[in-house]
Amino acid sequence: MAGLRIHSVLVTGANRGIGLGLVQHFLGMPNPPQWVFASCRAPTGQQAQELQHLASKHRNLVIIPLEVTDPASIKAAAAKVGEHLGGSGLTLLINNAGIAKANLLDNETLEDMTRVYTTNTIGPLLMGQAFLPLLKKAAQGSPGSALSCSKAAIINMSSSAGSIEDVYMWEYGQVASYRCSKAALNMLTKCQSLRYKEDGVLCVALHPGWVQTDMGGSGSHKPPLTVDESVQGMLKVLSSLSEKDTGTFLSWEGKVIPW
Repeated sequence: MAGLRIHSVLVTGANRGIGLGLVQHFLGMPNPPQWVFASCRAPTGQQAQELQHLASKHRNLVIIPLEVTDPASIKAAAAKVGEHLGGSGLTLLINNAGIAKANLLDNETLEDMTRVYTTNTIGPLLMGQAFLPLLKKAAQGSPGSALSCSKAAIINMSSSAGSIEDVYMWEYGQVASYRCSKAALNMLTKCQSLRYKEDGVLCVALHPGWVQTDMGGSGSHKPPLTVDESVQGMLKVLSSLSEKDTGTFLSWEGKVIPW
């Protein structure tokens, strides 16, 4: 992580699991970001207590209310982040918020498919659009032209469950709505990488591994990875990303995952 010099970062879905783990690790860096924005749907709710406790101890942590399926909420969050940043930009946007419905293919419904796709794919699309001006500002204020996470970047939290070639762990759970939403997120990441390269913004889809979280560990099998192990691995990957990596799909260990 020595190569990671981040002025500001926004993590969505930051009240628990991987999102909370990311926030904790950013705050614990030897040179922590000047601003860590942690967003979630209900910042004052029961599920955000640990986040609230962290905010009481770290002045650089700001909790932002955000519903990634609501364009008005996203716009308000972008405005609030912009106010805190003053004249500087947002270095890193991590689209981590996501949902899954544990359905068999035969039981998938219009409602579940729509809800999962809206959160997991359309949310990151709208977030990228809304925060692009702040990301561009960060890129413009960064010395050098090469893309990196220390300059400006969008990291979309994907899953190897969305790999059409791998179809990771089909036997464990069919979850077609989740798989389809992540496959679409991968394409969105590729599209963002092509469009935002001219603005100096690196874009990568990242698979965090199968992690022991409320979402990842809800079945009878225990996931092999702890949140800490996953987050440490991902931050190491982020520190090594360069121009050649934009538009790629990588694992928490930095390995290329087939589309």
